[in-house]
Amino acid sequence: MGNRPREVAALLESVAKQDLPPARVVVVGNGSPLPEFPEFPGEVTTVELAENLGVSGGRNVAWRRLREFGDVDVVVDLDDDGLLVDADVFRRVRDLYADDPRLGIVSFRIADETGETQRRHVPRLRASDPMRGGEVTTFLGGAHALSMAMLEQIGGWPDAFFFTHEETDLAWRALDARWKVVYAPELLLQHPRTSPARHAVYHRMTARNRVWLARRHLPLPLVPLYLAAWTLLTLARTRSLTGLRAWAGGFLEGLRTSCGRRRPMRWRTVWHMTKLGRPPII
Repeated sequence: MGNRPREVAALLESVAKQDLPPARVVVVGNGSPLPEFPEFPGEVTTVELAENLGVSGGRNVAWRRLREFGDVDVVVDLDDDGLLVDADVFRRVRDLYADDPRLGIVSFRIADETGETQRRHVPRLRASDPMRGGEVTTFLGGAHALSMAMLEQIGGWPDAFFFTHEETDLAWRALDARWKVVYAPELLLQHPRTSPARHAVYHRMTARNRVWLARRHLPLPLVPLYLAAWTLLTLARTRSLTGLRAWAGGFLEGLRTSCGRRRPMRWRTVWHMTKLGRPPII
């Protein structure tokens, strides 16, 4: 959004140090003009949007721009305030996709400057060991890789979500199309320790998008179970009355407004997710 020029410059520098250079680099200004970036070994394509399209919309713009080039197999999305510490990240990503043609999504590990990974940054229920990788049912938005072939099949990000749970929406569609979602903790993005609640719209959009997720993707018997489970968890975790009010407003918004096209996942996908340790009710 144009307010982190130093962080973006540092991120681009860490990209330039990769031992496998990226085929293309796209930087999206989400409703903001982009600053001048330092010299980069290769072309950096910049896209300045007239309005903020949110996380989902901005990523869709980048994906479609990369698709226009016609020479990209895998898209790597990185938060603008992140940093690639190791120089072999892109090479490892290439090797993972080369070894498995059904690999759709690779989730990186996110850790702060001290090396600590927050619990919310481990894409599984049993989050005590952030170094345990393997197949999962969702992924981290701050650092991940996406198969272009997968995106062409299932479509891109859900634009209307704007912010929060857009990764789960994409992952559920990928799983239902029999693509794999893998957490690879050896792929590290260093990122400052933050709370998602720092965004003013967090509580409202979290609730709204949870409801949309259920309405869009779950078999009907699971919709009330999923929403009830997350309502109880929210009531137990949220200490702010203002936050709860915003959450309640978002929940009602999710029920009253269009969630987009409904395409419930197959029961075999529900069973597959359950075997992976996270049935789609929590």
